[in-house]
Amino acid sequence: MASPRVCVTGGGGYVASWLVKLLLSRGYAVHATVRDPSDPKNAHLRRMEGASESLLLFKADMLDRDALAAAVSGCEGVFHVASPVPADKVLDPEAKVLSPAVKGTLNVLQACSANNVRKVIVVSSTAAVHFNPSWPQGIIQDESCWSDKFFCTKSEEWYIAAKTIAEETALEYGEKNGLLVVTVCPCVVLGPLLQPLINTTSEVFVYIIKGGPRAMKNITWNIVDVRDVADALLLVYEKVESSGRYICAPNRISTYDIANLFRKFYPNYNYVKCSDEDHESEMPPVTSEKLKSLGWKPRKLEETLLDSIEHYEKAGFLQDVEGCPCRLPYLFHFASN
Repeated sequence: MASPRVCVTGGGGYVASWLVKLLLSRGYAVHATVRDPSDPKNAHLRRMEGASESLLLFKADMLDRDALAAAVSGCEGVFHVASPVPADKVLDPEAKVLSPAVKGTLNVLQACSANNVRKVIVVSSTAAVHFNPSWPQGIIQDESCWSDKFFCTKSEEWYIAAKTIAEETALEYGEKNGLLVVTVCPCVVLGPLLQPLINTTSEVFVYIIKGGPRAMKNITWNIVDVRDVADALLLVYEKVESSGRYICAPNRISTYDIANLFRKFYPNYNYVKCSDEDHESEMPPVTSEKLKSLGWKPRKLEETLLDSIEHYEKAGFLQDVEGCPCRLPYLFHFASN
């Protein structure tokens, strides 16, 4: 019997790489889109177990409909993971963030409709959940809570606006066009990397460990393991009853407690200056009960954090590099004083 065939967009990225690895290990044939299949930063995909028999890389940009149609052709399911994550301040939000996220999502969905794809899983973010000033304080946020896109654009939080609009667009498109679309909203994703380049969220935690120049606020982070995100994506794909959106945010910890945990096991780093004053209200608590009710079992937070720092050490991310100062990515500007 032929292997079930699925497509993963942005296949060389942090979450997508772990998803491709998981899919190959479960006997799927995988089409993965990347910007350049010959780029050394995608070489890790070809080295995965089962890749030589079951992985095809497709050169595709999210704004190129023909390339996307070729990638999803013959696939029964699609995981749309690709999305721009700006490391610096966004000067041209339409071109750099909004269009690739929103138009890119629509292009993927239209390619799916044209190629009889059965089910599409879209990776959104808790960024599309949290930022809603009218949500009652003290009430845990669930899948019914949406970030206020007008508030986000007014505040120039372009990444948050893009994730919110793209997820809304995906679910609306599915309803109108009879395409089964399910969205998954992970929070801050940590854990080991399969790709050679560091991603934006890992940069934040390297900053905490190395003790970047600016002190950080003691905010509370919602954290999920990258391997658990991959598990969640495959779970909602395989479960017939999955529908709507799913929050993927099992753990909560403050900056102060993260630094203390790391310091206990790895005492030789500088660690960022951080007050123990509480800023918990800046990141509201969320529930992942809907996802857990499908059978999702995330790992313990300590395992995720310690596996992360162990990987950063092995990969050389914690070494000082001349001319490359330790910096906090602009996307997380709210986390520093």
